Amino acid sequence: MAGAVHTVQGTIMGGGVTAIEQTEARPRGTRLPRRARRNQLLGAAQEVFVAQGYHAAAMDDIAERAGVSKPVLYQHFPGKLDLYLALLDQHCEALLTAVRTALASTSDNKLRVAATMDAYFAYVEDEGGAFRLVFESDLTNEPAVRERVDKVSLECAQEISDVIAEDTGLSKDEAMLLAVGLGGVSQVVARYWLSSESTVPRDTAVQLLTSLAWRGIAGFPKNPADH
Repeated sequence: MAGAVHTVQGTIMGGGVTAIEQTEARPRGTRLPRRARRNQLLGAAQEVFVAQGYHAAAMDDIAERAGVSKPVLYQHFPGKLDLYLALLDQHCEALLTAVRTALASTSDNKLRVAATMDAYFAYVEDEGGAFRLVFESDLTNEPAVRERVDKVSLECAQEISDVIAEDTGLSKDEAMLLAVGLGGVSQVVARYWLSSESTVPRDTAVQLLTSLAWRGIAGFPKNPADH
């Protein structure tokens, strides 16, 4: 299990360098390759959006945090919503990749459940706070944002559902219901664990949630006809 957990955490966690540290390490005005500049701007935007929320954040703040002029920022992102959506796409993909990695990390189904639970805990524990953009956005009334958040939740559930259907013989619809439940419980409990500043260590929290989930999902035999 430990190996699976470390793999998932490595998928989510970045290099630990903030946009401010990147800016301080490079003199103002230094020209960066386009991809590097884009990543720098996304890093700065993440810090501002997580700290202030979408509505309170200003492009001026993001440009200042990145150490660039506003024209440079607008060269890469035409507006604040474009920047926010690019950031949201990045972190939705990170969550989906983490769930896929967890499911593929072992063929032992109990360990799969544990690794998947831990993927959500690692995601919300990331010090960059990116999960707030996905699960706690103040812009969910924007259709493009709502679409992305709903899509990643369903895609994660679909990945889990495929494993459940294969290993239990349940129909696709039945497996999907269980998968949505597992994914929903994982992210809600992980967010509560973080926001409540729980004294329960992450490994223990994952073990508790895994025990709860496994007692339920293990009740569905691989070959129901044998029972």
